[in-house]
Amino acid sequence: MTRFFPNDAPTVIPIFPLPGALLLPRGRLPLNIFEPRYLVMIDDAMKTDSRLIGMIQPSGDTGSRKHKGLFSIGCAGRITTLSETDDGRYLIGLSGISRFRIQQEVEGFAPYRQAQVDWSDFILDTKTPRENSEDFDREAFMSLVERYFRAKSLDTDWDAFGKASEETVVNALCMICPFTEQEKQALLEAEDLEERRKTLNTLLMIDAAGDESAGGLQ
Repeated sequence: MTRFFPNDAPTVIPIFPLPGALLLPRGRLPLNIFEPRYLVMIDDAMKTDSRLIGMIQPSGDTGSRKHKGLFSIGCAGRITTLSETDDGRYLIGLSGISRFRIQQEVEGFAPYRQAQVDWSDFILDTKTPRENSEDFDREAFMSLVERYFRAKSLDTDWDAFGKASEETVVNALCMICPFTEQEKQALLEAEDLEERRKTLNTLLMIDAAGDESAGGLQ
């Protein structure tokens, strides 16, 4: 895999606005691509050395002329797997590389949106964190996760979670849990893994308590 160096990274990338889809550095996001404009986007991205696509959430705010209707921060992923179905869809896997900040959208002839981006605020995204933080209480955290999953009637591979690193667990939960778009954006914009874990912990506690309370009133 080609290494990512922010100073040499492309300054203009295709962007894929997708509500509720969260990609984080070193996370993996599967996508089912079927719209013609995004099929073209994948074809074009595969022709580049970086194979980058910028995942970003729509914000609903149409007031910004620089990035109309989009949050200003997204995460770029490299296409690492691609297969084509018999009906012409692409099934791709994106590997999260680094977050970016949109500076402005770029007009062009492509049918998809493109943006000039700045990587400089997210240098830490390219550095692998420690396996586990000193203050990471895995047992207490996983107990909260199980409580949340019970409240939401969700299931997962608990054995895999138990063996994974702190970052893998935190990022996977941020990406798969049914948080709101604003909550997912808060997780994306957390400064580092420790802040993301604390934000996640708060969201899990609030959501689990709310669902348990609602269930108890029925």
